[in-house]
Order: sequence, then C-alpha cells, then structure tokens
Amino acid sequence: MTDPKAPAYAPADPDGDLASLRGDCARMVPHWAAPERTPPAPVSPARLHGVTVPPASARLLDAMPDYGG
Repeated sequence: MTDPKAPAYAPADPDGDLASLRGDCARMVPHWAAPERTPPAPVSPARLHGVTVPPASARLLDAMPDYGG
C-alpha cells in the first residue's frame, strides 16, 4: 500500500538516471535501424604470409579445446 503523504512522483534528476535513460532508449528503438549482420568471409590459409606465432602461444592455443586438440 502506498503512503498517502508521499508525493505522487519523484522529483526528476536534472542529470537523469539509469531508469530514465533506459526508458528513453526503449522509446527510440523503433527509430533505429540495425545494419544486416553478415559473417566475415573466411580467409584462405594460402593468403597468410609472414605470420609468425611464438612457440609458447602456439602451445597455449594447441591446449585449448576450441582451437587445438
């Protein structure tokens, strides 16, 4: 139950607050157009010349399941 002596609204923060910013953003969403998301084209390994990887970095990546074995 609300307090009948409490003001009906909170005074606005002149600098704004997170809630008002989120509300402004939510109202602006229909006006923003997001660019189409296109995945980058894969690069052929034959085009990679002069790339050197330090042995420690190669071992680190080789130990990661996402990149190595």
